[in-house]
Amino acid sequence: MDIEKENNKINTTLEQFEALFRYSTIGIIITDSLGSIINVNNMAETEFGFTKDELIGEKIEILIPDQYKSKHETHRDNFYQHPHNRSMGTGRDLYAKKKDGKMFPVEISLSHYTIDSKLYAIAFIIDITVRKGNEQMMLSQKIELEKNTLEIQLLNTDLEKKIDDRTKMLKETLYELETSRQELNKAFIHEKELGDLKSRFVTMASHEFRTPLSTILSSVSLLGKYTLTDEQDKRDKHIGRIKEAVQNMKNILEDFLSLGKLEEGSVKAKIETMNTGDFIFELKNTITDMQQICRQGQTIQLTHELPVQTTTDINLFKNILINLLSNAIKFSPENSVIHINLLSKENNLMLSVKDNGIGISKEDQTHLFERFFRAKNATNVQGTGLGLHIIGKYVELLDGKIELQSQLDKGTEFIIFLPQNISN
Repeated sequence: MDIEKENNKINTTLEQFEALFRYSTIGIIITDSLGSIINVNNMAETEFGFTKDELIGEKIEILIPDQYKSKHETHRDNFYQHPHNRSMGTGRDLYAKKKDGKMFPVEISLSHYTIDSKLYAIAFIIDITVRKGNEQMMLSQKIELEKNTLEIQLLNTDLEKKIDDRTKMLKETLYELETSRQELNKAFIHEKELGDLKSRFVTMASHEFRTPLSTILSSVSLLGKYTLTDEQDKRDKHIGRIKEAVQNMKNILEDFLSLGKLEEGSVKAKIETMNTGDFIFELKNTITDMQQICRQGQTIQLTHELPVQTTTDINLFKNILINLLSNAIKFSPENSVIHINLLSKENNLMLSVKDNGIGISKEDQTHLFERFFRAKNATNVQGTGLGLHIIGKYVELLDGKIELQSQLDKGTEFIIFLPQNISN
């Protein structure tokens, strides 16, 4: 009975080792001293696509890519002459070959044992295709981040140069204004107005440029510190801040340039009659672009009811719409709706842009279209105070008129009327 119990224990142990071998989650292949495969487990069959019967008796080189077979035979012979264990992941990159000929990266650790003076080798094999893919993705992300960082640095340098050039131009303009004032000996009231204008212009320009530049420099500095893969959200946050700051500076420069062209009289209306379908298509593209700068949850809704043809300068009209939407986005809360309505009314093209924002007081409405004017409740929102002034100039070029309906904390609606009987 003792012998029978001992045999049962031995059989149980052998079954456990057999189960451990067969159902291990890594591939296991056993070869003899001639390099012939004598056993494989289930995972090895899965990894290589061969059945156990197809592999038994074959040389181990059947699993080696053709370009590595000759070297592998040399390494195999050396191993059997001087057997030693090798840990997983040591050495150079290794590749194996599936039944269908496809190569895949692997990690292999080697061990050996001896039975009846015969040497056997055990290879433990892990398919690391997914890991290699992740490593390549991380490398690509690192390269892309380095590229973006360099582009941002170049953009920052370019912006600084543009600011220096613009500042120099502004100083020269201010000098010419001062010289002209002295030569013409204008009245004291005009001198005071001109002095106030210059002061506000320089103060506003220096303040509005300094804030986004500081944001860009700070974010670029912080970007270099986030090098880990799991810090992508932090990198995205600062890249978003940089993009927003650059967009703000671009808007400021565009306001300056637009004002300069308008004051010089170089902007002319080019009235043309176009198919209303094409007209609406152009406006929808503009609205889609503006949707990208909306605050969280803000949406822009367009409704229209127009005749078959529309007469206007499409570029000036889009500039008017862009400026009105920019104001609506800035001065409206998150998760709010900005309504755009286009109608044909009494032989006029009527454009309405309505928001649910902070509104404009009656007192401020009388000065709203003056250069550099900012309403009292808008001083904490970034802007040049030129947008509505420029809109007014564009409306004048189109022989139109603009109306305003607004209440504090209840929103604002701008309504523009453009005549449709203008000859080209």
